[in-house]
Amino acid sequence: MVASPADAMAAGPRLLTADALAETRAYAARRGDVAFCATEGGRLRGLGCDRRYPSASMVKALLLVAALRRARDRPLTAGERRLLGPMIRVSSNAAALRVRMIVGRLGLDDVGRAAGMRHLDTATTLFSTGVTAGDLARLFWRLDELVPSRHRRYARRLLETVVARQAFGIPRALRPRGWRVAFKGGWRRGLTHQAALVESRSGGDRVALAVLTAGPPSMAYRVKTIEGVARRLTHHRDFAKATRPLGAGWGQAHWWTARTVPGGFSAARPGWPGYVREQLVRSSALTSVSR
Repeated sequence: MVASPADAMAAGPRLLTADALAETRAYAARRGDVAFCATEGGRLRGLGCDRRYPSASMVKALLLVAALRRARDRPLTAGERRLLGPMIRVSSNAAALRVRMIVGRLGLDDVGRAAGMRHLDTATTLFSTGVTAGDLARLFWRLDELVPSRHRRYARRLLETVVARQAFGIPRALRPRGWRVAFKGGWRRGLTHQAALVESRSGGDRVALAVLTAGPPSMAYRVKTIEGVARRLTHHRDFAKATRPLGAGWGQAHWWTARTVPGGFSAARPGWPGYVREQLVRSSALTSVSR
């Protein structure tokens, strides 16, 4: 059973301590164009929470919620599942564009209002939708409230089983330490973003976190920045010894470098177009991922 935000608020000491926030703000300020925002259900805390960025694939999290709200009174069709699964788990742009045609701009605006997103800008092309770290933290904090009850487990399953090659940043930093992470990332040339709902497996600790980054020198640098923010905010809480194993081969996770190319990912080769990405790969590949 998923703990409610109210239950999480009432349980135990708060995760976002003043020292952790101060350390994280100082770190982010040294890393260039970075905004981060976190909430435990109260006020937002971070750096540049209201600074707007193009969403890239972060808008797919809103599309997921919009599609599930549209189906609040019925099961999802096979066709809907064929779009929503790839859109979230492998970040399919083609699936996202199809879902956008179904839910429309009004569907995205409805999610924004329900989530309390104050700076959402949908009057543009889909992947240039304007978002802020504060608004994405609000969205992920309220995820279980926004999604109809019949579809909550499905939404969580998709966001918790994004393919390993995209599980950099927040999940890379926190899953080995025992945290449960439901997340979505977004990237394009010059931008790398992530937002997540992060919970201890007991449900006693719960925080929504968004990190938006832009500019040089590279995507690898921006990925490392996102990971650094997540680590510093939570370094005083470690649940790895108190939880069940995270899956075969997790401890042997390693980094590899790939280039973005039409049709997918492949090993980096000199002269190929695109930009270098740091990717987290489990040595167990996807054998432990639910489908």
